[in-house]
Parts: sequence; C-alpha cells; structure tokens
Amino acid sequence: HGVTAYRRPAVVQRARMIRALCILFLAGFLITPAFSQQATEQRKIEYLISSIADLHDARFVRNGSEFDSQRAADHLRFKLRFAGSRVKTAEDFIACCATGSSMSGEKYWIKFPDGRLVAAAEFLRGKLAAYLAQEQSTAHVLGD
Repeated sequence: HGVTAYRRPAVVQRARMIRALCILFLAGFLITPAFSQQATEQRKIEYLISSIADLHDARFVRNGSEFDSQRAADHLRFKLRFAGSRVKTAEDFIACCATGSSMSGEKYWIKFPDGRLVAAAEFLRGKLAAYLAQEQSTAHVLGD
C-alpha cells in the first residue's frame, strides 16, 4: 500500500508531462503555417524595398523633392517600422507605406532617367506580380 502512494504522484506527473508535450506538439502544427505565411510576406516586402534600392539611376519623388534610391528604400523601411502590425502583407505595405505621403497625401513617384514618371505603388504592384509569377513558376517546376 505504501509503495503505491509514492509512485502515484510520479505516474500522474509523467501523464501530465506527456499531455503537455502533446499539446505543444499539436500547437506547433497549428501555428507553423501562420509563421510561414508571415515570413513569406516579409520576404515579399523586402523584395519590394530592394526593387526600389536597386534603381540606381532613378529618382524617388516624395512631396516634390527627389531622393536617390537608397534614401527612398530607407524611408520605406522607416514607414514600415512605423506602420507596425497594420502591415501584414506585401499589398498592405504598398497601400500603407509606398503609395504616398501620410502627411501631405501626395503620391510617391519614381522618375526614370528618360524622364518618365511612374507612381511608386504602380511600380511596386508590377514588381509584386512578377515576384508571384516567378514563385508560381518555381513551385510548378518543383512539383508543388
């Protein structure tokens, strides 16, 4: 009788530990897709910002002033940090951070060396579409 009293708490404790591990294991399956989706969106956003930074010969027009591509990319990163949890997707990033000035309401433009002006949002949506097409093409080749 006395031996059972000492073993029982150990058995109960082991059962609780196994139950807790099972719950953590199952929670990992439920949470992983959300983290994966968030990481995918972050890669897309970084790709879009890099697309601006790589426009070495272009100028970024913001509130009537022109900036080089690196300064434009830095500004977009600043706006992204400021937007915080409001930006969950690459499209959110374009709408909240890259369309225009939140202060003046003026659109952001990209001025190419030939003088052509393209709305930054339009440019980035084109880049996002190309990124998604490349992603689909790669997934198709890999058999996903």
